[in-house]
Amino acid sequence: MAQSIENKIASRIHSKGAGWVFTPNHFLDLGSRTAVAQSLVRLVRAGKIRRLAQGLYDYPEKHPTLGDLPPNYERIAQALAGRDNLRIQPSGAYAANLLGLTEQVPAKIVFLTDGSNRTVQINKQQLALKRTTPKNMATAGKVSGLVIQALRYLGQNNVDDKIIEVLKKRLSSGDKRQLINDLRFAPVWIGIIFRKLQG
Repeated sequence: MAQSIENKIASRIHSKGAGWVFTPNHFLDLGSRTAVAQSLVRLVRAGKIRRLAQGLYDYPEKHPTLGDLPPNYERIAQALAGRDNLRIQPSGAYAANLLGLTEQVPAKIVFLTDGSNRTVQINKQQLALKRTTPKNMATAGKVSGLVIQALRYLGQNNVDDKIIEVLKKRLSSGDKRQLINDLRFAPVWIGIIFRKLQG
């Protein structure tokens, strides 16, 4: 019985492809929590999957010379947000980094969510899910949400012509249209920047 649960879990992991991040909750339709937990422990021991933190695993992507690649933070956040299709939105310094507005990857990566607060430590990196308002989540998963969070992090007084130029180059014309469509979700000062980016 345990063997067949383990095989079913392994086959689901493979079907999702390398880079997939998951929790035991992704397999509770296959067996009891205990049976799932034991199967995951065996798969880790066999080197088939990697344990990232308590109750958090991935099927690592492999590089021919570098070996296992680091996990993808967005996939980790999505796995933590759960199977209930909760939404996530990169925020703070991480959002600014994704848009090329800062060089450094912060020691703590924060994602906004409409789910519950959670923090996990993965190697030296801390990843936090932070519950936020429906208005903040209205643009989750869209480029406008990323730009709003990055600009909020930088602050109104620190957004200069150089940053506007970086964003102009970084965003496609479709992205810029999306910003205008989502103006109502942005603070007034960010809305003004959205309009400047249209030129």
